[in-house]
Amino acid sequence: MLILEIRNSIKGEVSMNLYSNKQKWKIVLLVIALLLVGASLFISNQIVSKVSDRERDRVKQWADAIKKRVELVQLTNRTFSQLRDKEKAEMEMWIDATKEISKPIQGDFMPDYELPLKIISKNKDIPVILLDNNRNVSTYINLDIDTSIFRQKNPSLSQKEVQQKFEDSLLSLSDAWRKKNPAFTIEVYKGLFMTYIYNDSKEIVKLERERDSLLQSFNQELIENKGLVPVLLLDVDTDSIAATNLPKWKTRPTFVKQTIAHLKSVNTPIPIVFSSEQNNVLLYDDSPELKRLQFFPYIQFVIIGLFILIGYLIFSTFRKAEQNQVWAGMAKETAHQLGTPLSSLMAWVQLLETQQVDPMIVAEMQKDVNRLETVTDRFSKIGSGTKLESKNIVETTRAVMDYLRVRISDKIEFNFSTESDPIFALHNAPLMEWVIENIAKNAVDSMESVGKLSVHIHQSPEWVHIDIQDTGKGIPANQFKTIFQPGFTTKKRGWGLGLSLVKRIVSENHRGKVFVLNSEIGRGTTFRISIPQ
Repeated sequence: MLILEIRNSIKGEVSMNLYSNKQKWKIVLLVIALLLVGASLFISNQIVSKVSDRERDRVKQWADAIKKRVELVQLTNRTFSQLRDKEKAEMEMWIDATKEISKPIQGDFMPDYELPLKIISKNKDIPVILLDNNRNVSTYINLDIDTSIFRQKNPSLSQKEVQQKFEDSLLSLSDAWRKKNPAFTIEVYKGLFMTYIYNDSKEIVKLERERDSLLQSFNQELIENKGLVPVLLLDVDTDSIAATNLPKWKTRPTFVKQTIAHLKSVNTPIPIVFSSEQNNVLLYDDSPELKRLQFFPYIQFVIIGLFILIGYLIFSTFRKAEQNQVWAGMAKETAHQLGTPLSSLMAWVQLLETQQVDPMIVAEMQKDVNRLETVTDRFSKIGSGTKLESKNIVETTRAVMDYLRVRISDKIEFNFSTESDPIFALHNAPLMEWVIENIAKNAVDSMESVGKLSVHIHQSPEWVHIDIQDTGKGIPANQFKTIFQPGFTTKKRGWGLGLSLVKRIVSENHRGKVFVLNSEIGRGTTFRISIPQ
């Protein structure tokens, strides 16, 4: 007896060690996987950070180059200002000289016109248009306008019509020049006023074209530079886009605010001042390649995870098939091994019946033999095609409870109830008795042979439910599923195969479900067996 207890104790310890070791290995592998993922993400982020820094350096270098161009533009603008001031002063002198010449001669005194005429004759660059009181063109100088272009456009025009179009074009020019430079009006003689309107000289116009060419080349380079990260030049004063290489949809009115806000949040804007009246900032974003590189590790882990999951599912399928073969082989071998001593016991019982032995002894021995036959029949059905029959599940359950009632502690209170009787369900009676017996015995062990065991049968439109409730220790919520795994046990003895066998019989042989309906620590547990009707 002592040897048997030691053997059972060793079995229990081995079972618990197997399960706990399995859990420990899972945790160890999970920690290793997390460390590998963390290390990979760290390295990837380091690479992304370095690439991002290089892109930022490129943007800053490009911005520095633009600032140098801006300095050239600013120098050109200062030159414009100086030249315009000089030309304005020349125009004022020219007007003064014109006034001198226009003064009437008083008496016999002849004024000296040499200096005024010299000043007037020196104007070879500044274009001037002279208008009278009625906005008629009196004269003009330093204008290169060929009237033949009007006849080229419309050969049918007369000379008078050509002249009229020419004067109209001069009036349009004078209106445009007034907006850029101040006009001078002088009184030639009483009641007659002449207005002098001038424009920038050819030298200033040439410089303006060069400056505009610089700005245009800057904008064009910004748009066509495919190697540059997405950038946007923003006019700070008007909050408008001066230039950008972003896609057109991002610069639509409905998206402008979101685009600017996003770029400001991504990187620090770089100020670029074109002039005292024009402040700009350069906003930029990470390149599309860098953004894809940031997400690449996660995509890689997802793909690797999918491969691992598929591999695990395939491995699990093969392992389950192998376990099924082991289960079937072990069950059949057990049934085969029990067959020989069982046949011998049956013969001995028959012999004892003929020897006038106490009938009560023979009857009890016959019960044990019948029990062994039932166990052998159960094992023989594991791994083979299970025949399901529509039988009264109430009768099957009651038979198990009647068997257990006289074989367990009398301190266990039994309660058996059913919604109706009979309740028919497709099941294999010997296997279903085994399921109920295993759960009931676990309940008795949980209550330590003192408590209350209740069994209630009820049905729904598609299922028949058998609820087995005890008043034992209860099961933690995190063990509701693990208790059905092979090797899991809280007992000092046993292999942890009872509930695993229960789940196999219910789910695979009966296409049903078995689970912990509810459990409270210190108050008890309710198992539910559900099989199709």
